[in-house]
Amino acid sequence: MESILRGVVVYAFLFLIFRIAGKRTLAQTSPFELVLLLIISETTQQAMVDSDHSVTNAFLLIMTLVGLSIALSVLKHYSSTASRWLEGLPVLVVRDGRWDKRTADKMRVDEAEVMTAARTSHGLERLDQVKHAAVENDGTISIVPRDGS
Repeated sequence: MESILRGVVVYAFLFLIFRIAGKRTLAQTSPFELVLLLIISETTQQAMVDSDHSVTNAFLLIMTLVGLSIALSVLKHYSSTASRWLEGLPVLVVRDGRWDKRTADKMRVDEAEVMTAARTSHGLERLDQVKHAAVENDGTISIVPRDGS
């Protein structure tokens, strides 16, 4: 029972930390972030298993973590409030062709990243050709071009 409780607590803690860290944290993994992720995974593993390194304990933890993932996906499917809380909503950093510096700073996105997404997805060259740009739930940037662009 202790392993299940440890698994649930670690899952909730990591979920909260990555939710607080923001959408862009896991969207683009640099070598530094990959090393950090590996260290986090090792630390998490040690916190969950304590001194019990048995196969039974490993299976129990895997079932607990997968079960939590399934339960949260079902909750998100049936509750829009839970979905918004767990996943968040897309955040506009360009509104009607205007750069929203405050929101962009909060999302840790710069204009060059938005323009890269605009060029890649729609061949746009200038910010005034972008009607809306949003940081999506997964940290990617989506672009809605202006009509006629």
